[in-house]
Amino acid sequence: MASRTLSPSTYADLVELGRRLYEQSLVRREQELITDPRGQPIGWLLDTRIPMLDGPMFQEVGQVLAERLRSRGVYQVAGFGFGAYSMVCSVLAAPGTPSFRGGFVRERRKPHGRRRLVEGPLDRNVPVVLLDDILNSGRSAARAIALLQGDGYTVAGLATLFNFTWSGGRARIEAEGLWVDALLDLNLRDSGRSSSDSL
Repeated sequence: MASRTLSPSTYADLVELGRRLYEQSLVRREQELITDPRGQPIGWLLDTRIPMLDGPMFQEVGQVLAERLRSRGVYQVAGFGFGAYSMVCSVLAAPGTPSFRGGFVRERRKPHGRRRLVEGPLDRNVPVVLLDDILNSGRSAARAIALLQGDGYTVAGLATLFNFTWSGGRARIEAEGLWVDALLDLNLRDSGRSSSDSL
């Protein structure tokens, strides 16, 4: 699906972008077998790699994220896990100034080579924002933040595509003194549908 613009200029445009991102990410059990981490069948999930690895959506979301981060005065981003890798790259590819630096956080320090925990040209003297595709319980994001902080970085906040409002992720991150910016808040747990236009 081609994007309408690279930079949504109105609230309505942002809402429409969030809806398209959601619709392209949604996978239902009628389409294929999907399971939770314990292997139990579930009714739906969001796979953000589907839209974020499609060129037009990659560009459009990257531009929106870059604008929102620049408005906060933040120019470094880091991702943790497969869902965040395309987000980091989309922000780095977004036009405009200042440009961004990006990095990827490993689960554990690489035991050979440069033996890094955080890959990329990030500057420890400049705040960094964690990018995460979905904020649910916040456990994964909190782990990534702790890894970044333990490696000497100052984390300013978290930017996510989807925030599941029925879970405690936002509160968990905000309790650390960080801000959370979500493109779309989802608040219908059982239907796999969004009922919020919060962007």
